[in-house]
Formats: sequence, structure tokens, C-alpha cells
Amino acid sequence: MKRYGRIVGWGKVLPRRILTNHDLEQMVETSDEWIVTRTGIRERRIAGPGESASSMSVAACQEALQRAGARPEEVDLIIIATSTPDYFCPPVSSIIQHKLGATKAGAFTLVAGCTGFVYGLITASQFIESGL
Repeated sequence: MKRYGRIVGWGKVLPRRILTNHDLEQMVETSDEWIVTRTGIRERRIAGPGESASSMSVAACQEALQRAGARPEEVDLIIIATSTPDYFCPPVSSIIQHKLGATKAGAFTLVAGCTGFVYGLITASQFIESGL
């Protein structure tokens, strides 16, 4: 029987600090109009003190687990896709695994830039479908 993955819980966290295009106008020679017409970006979030890839990931994971009605010990695998880990060693996936208390989970980090989410989703799907 073929196995399929599905999303049963999700969570999100955003850094508190917001940097707008108007803020950037004060720092460099640019304008809101110039940035928006070329990128569509109006603001970006900047991680502040105490906000790291692992701390934000753990908070989002806890929210996702709560929505799914699951516990950290039930997690089989943690895949994190980021180009901005806390450190290069130890990997951020292991930090998240530890902070989350996912004692039975394997964990690894994908570094694939903007496509990381897609690669992570495909990789997770392949693990589920293969039964691994």
C-alpha cells in the first residue's frame, strides 16, 4: 500500500523588528517606489537579540505540534531548510531537535537558499512514501 504525507499541523514565527523601505531610504540612496517596482518588497523582518533560526523554529514547531495534537517524542524526522543557521557546527537541526525534546527524531539541515522549502517538502514526502 502506497504511503502519502500530509500536513496535519503548522506554525509560524516572525522576528519582532520590522525594517521598511522608508527606513532604508534613511540609510542608503533608494526609495520605496524603486524597491517595490523591482522586488515587490515593502518591509522585511530582522531577527533581534534572542531571535535565532533555532529559537524561532522551536516556537513554530511547538505551535505546529499543538495544532496536530502531537508530542515532540512522536516526531520521526526534523528537516530544516535555512541559509542562516545559528552556527555551522553543531547544525541548527540538532539544536532544534534538542530544544524541542524530539528525542526519537533524526535531524538534518538543507542549505538550498530560496528553494529550501520546496526541497524540504519533497525530501520529507520521499521519506514518508518509502517508509523510512
